[in-house]
Amino acid sequence: MAISAAVFTLAAGLGGLAQAQSATETTPAPEHQLSYNATVTSEYRYRGLSQTRFQPALQGGADYTHTPTGFYAGTWLSTIKWTKDLGGDGDVEVDLYAGKRGDLGGGVSYDVGGLYYWYPSNDLEPNANTFELYGQLGFGPAYLKYSHATTNLFGTADSKQSGYLDLGANLDVSNGFVLNLHVGRQRVKNNSSLSYTDYKAGLTKDFGFASASVAWVKTNTDAYLVPGGRNQGRSRAVVSLSKTF
Repeated sequence: MAISAAVFTLAAGLGGLAQAQSATETTPAPEHQLSYNATVTSEYRYRGLSQTRFQPALQGGADYTHTPTGFYAGTWLSTIKWTKDLGGDGDVEVDLYAGKRGDLGGGVSYDVGGLYYWYPSNDLEPNANTFELYGQLGFGPAYLKYSHATTNLFGTADSKQSGYLDLGANLDVSNGFVLNLHVGRQRVKNNSSLSYTDYKAGLTKDFGFASASVAWVKTNTDAYLVPGGRNQGRSRAVVSLSKTF
């Protein structure tokens, strides 16, 4: 049910370019930046829960950034199965988002904005479409983010004002590998039995032609089930291949 998953920076290529420049030479970032991303993944997990009944997903998106101000907007799409699992319809998630990011000084960054999760023709009651406001603080490789739903949360009745707290870090280790760590807490307003904690530990590496990642994901809940009674949040490895261009 969300943005995915990560858009990876081509760090190796940028590092090589920097070495080729003289120490005094700088290349200003363009005022307007547009990028695209595409991913194939063994499973789409969002906040620890499988969105594709443990099956593969195709994903892609586009992002625009106004460099001088830090304002950005974008969209992201993924194939899904969970709306049909709940008796509705539709097989795609479309995310629409906009916000502003920048630096506060002292190595602290910020990112604030809004995100609309649109599930075309989902036919669920309450409707699965969800809007969240979010705010994030970054501390070097670590971050703390809070997302607050102003609508019902993904089709859950009487769940307005639900919140998700996300703590994570992306740490350079060696040979271009990045260690991805995350723990999150989903609080579902007026539905305490649906609240839960999720965890992720993984590795990402940019190979130039694409970025590959493998992650172990789990939750501490068995309240979310797919047809056949399998737990949506059970422990599982997820493998992805992504490209940003």
